[in-house]
Amino acid sequence: MKKITYFIAIATLAFASCKSKKSALEFASPGANQAVLKGSQVQLKLKFDAITMDSVAYFVDDKHVGSSTDTVAITVETKDMAYGTRNISATVYSGGKSDSVSSTFYVVPASAKNYGFQVVNKYPHDTTAFTQGLQFADGVLYESNGRYGESNLRKVDLTTGKVLKEIKFDEKTFAEGMTLVGNKLFMLTWQQGEGYVFDKNSFTKESSFKYENSKEGWGITYDGKRLIKSDGSNKLFFLDAVTGKELGSIGVYDENGPVDQLNELEYIDGKVYANVYQKDVLAIINPETGAVESRINLVGIYEHTSAYDNELNGIAYDQANKRLFVTGKLWNTLYEIKAIEK
Repeated sequence: MKKITYFIAIATLAFASCKSKKSALEFASPGANQAVLKGSQVQLKLKFDAITMDSVAYFVDDKHVGSSTDTVAITVETKDMAYGTRNISATVYSGGKSDSVSSTFYVVPASAKNYGFQVVNKYPHDTTAFTQGLQFADGVLYESNGRYGESNLRKVDLTTGKVLKEIKFDEKTFAEGMTLVGNKLFMLTWQQGEGYVFDKNSFTKESSFKYENSKEGWGITYDGKRLIKSDGSNKLFFLDAVTGKELGSIGVYDENGPVDQLNELEYIDGKVYANVYQKDVLAIINPETGAVESRINLVGIYEHTSAYDNELNGIAYDQANKRLFVTGKLWNTLYEIKAIEK
């Protein structure tokens, strides 16, 4: 993604005309590859290229936002627009005929606040654990670990790293994110198109649920009412916390545009903390708007010993004692950290 002052995006021009030859219409503003900071104004203006016209009508997301009888730009407010791609179009009328042109721009949030980190404590972590989901509850950790033929679900002693309970999955299962809802553990699979529900104490599988618009399983957390799921895109999907049925979704954006590859998730004090795949960063997301409001830069927290399969992945939170834990795939350490304002 490119750095922006106030504008980036991907724009494509589509032309529709009553005439047999292509129209010379195009947007002068916003230009191609632009985006707009939410709350600012955007100017909609056409290049007419010597075309005579009677009037022009402008639309944002198919809603009429203004008309003009000349080439003067119209001003549109973005404060009430959702983050993400907005479709714009204009129709020019001349002599009983019309030409149309369309484009897009992004609405993006203000720059996220950036934090560093302080290591408060270190705990042992199993170097065979390909961490995909992490949860702290009842004084212990629950951890789901991936890879075909090696996937498992565990209860782990925080202080010693000792595995207290474990079930292993068959070679067709790639375990992914996991979260706790009451006495139920909801665990995702990667590409099998379904998640599983286990009894927290016995690890007995009780039911399963099918994916819908989110085709893969990456991360999952619980906000006290809904499950929140990631699938490697820039979307968060909201699921029913009993049935796993998909209820809706929201796109995630920062000041640079969409934030893709959202992975393991943790819900903490009204925000969703997300690992961004292959980056040593935690994105802190407002789940109501999709805006990345802040980031914790964890570069340097762990010295990787291999060139791949060692990503930061695993966030857990001790609500009672306000402790934040992070680890990664095949890491030998689980860290208790504190965010430090830069």
